[in-house]
Amino acid sequence: MSERIITFGEATREAMLEEMRADERVFVYGEDIAKQGGIFGQFAGMKDEFPERVLDTPISETALVGAGVGAAIAGAKPVIDLHFADFIGIAMDEVLNQMAKAHYMFGGQATMSLVLRAPDGLMKHGAAQHSQSLETWFTNIPGIRVVVPSTPANGKQLLKAAIKDPNPVIYFENKGLFPVKGDVPEDLPPIDLSRAQVVRERGVQALALLGRAPQRALRGSQRRAHRLERSGQPTQLVGPVVRHGEVEV
Repeated sequence: MSERIITFGEATREAMLEEMRADERVFVYGEDIAKQGGIFGQFAGMKDEFPERVLDTPISETALVGAGVGAAIAGAKPVIDLHFADFIGIAMDEVLNQMAKAHYMFGGQATMSLVLRAPDGLMKHGAAQHSQSLETWFTNIPGIRVVVPSTPANGKQLLKAAIKDPNPVIYFENKGLFPVKGDVPEDLPPIDLSRAQVVRERGVQALALLGRAPQRALRGSQRRAHRLERSGQPTQLVGPVVRHGEVEV
């Protein structure tokens, strides 16, 4: 089968379009999405196909998340783009006390099928307020799933799984991944949000990595792997998925 090479941004756009075509309850909104196509171009052209379900909003992270909580309780499946994960603290009450708790506060009668897309990590010219990696904050909040993709292929798989999931999911996508290219087959299998991806299997030791780290580790691991294996310590490389405050490998 021939490779189909696309960027991470294109792969996530495919995931969004496929899920929006499959389920009319899915819609996306945030800052500079409809008119600009997203700050990294990850929503480019989507409003042409879904003019009523791709929406621009004012700059208010509290309103973005709060509106999503209400929409999810009402039965919709909102995907919210936070522009930069660095500003998620503004909406912390909505995330911590509403989004994460609604299912429990309503005695299991309400589902919270909501995805927060939160671009994070270091970027050129981002400075201190646009370059942070905050995902570990949220692994300590019960009721939230946290996923961190590392390639175009698993970026698409994880986003589709996050949209389908009945639980609130924060999808931390490293800013440096958007232009990264990789093979994304047309017939990608579904992915289990509760399981980690084993990138390279060896044996005794396991390196649990996330975001851009697995790609960097694979590029630099050959010499280290040879040294470890010569010393009798074969190593397994794992890309983790964080679920309800637990890292499952």
